[in-house]
Amino acid sequence: QLQLVESGGGLVQPGGSLRLSCAAPGFTLDTNAIGWFRQAPGKEREGVSCIMGGSTTTIYYVDSVKGRFTISRDNAKNTVYLQMNSLLPEDSAIYYCARRVDYRCAASWFRFDSWGQGTQVTVSS
Repeated sequence: QLQLVESGGGLVQPGGSLRLSCAAPGFTLDTNAIGWFRQAPGKEREGVSCIMGGSTTTIYYVDSVKGRFTISRDNAKNTVYLQMNSLLPEDSAIYYCARRVDYRCAASWFRFDSWGQGTQVTVSS
């Protein structure tokens, strides 16, 4: 079954905000790199953000979301979040979180071994 569970998507107006959550009921996420990816109709899967595991705080963002999105980790809740502010219509996509066994981030989706079912984000007036 699915190992990760995304939530928090929905319909929001341009300029609005959403917070996506990535939970792992069956295992802990603190030592793993966790990436957020998105895929819009007709477009390739795109890496959005990644937070490294372990004690590191290294974080990466794709250029198009820098300054608007924030990835964070709450180890007590075993959850990774993606706070999305100033949303644009071009942010509309299905958003997925994914886990690497390795603690290091990677841009390529195929380097992540566990995925959630995705959560739909629609930005429209």
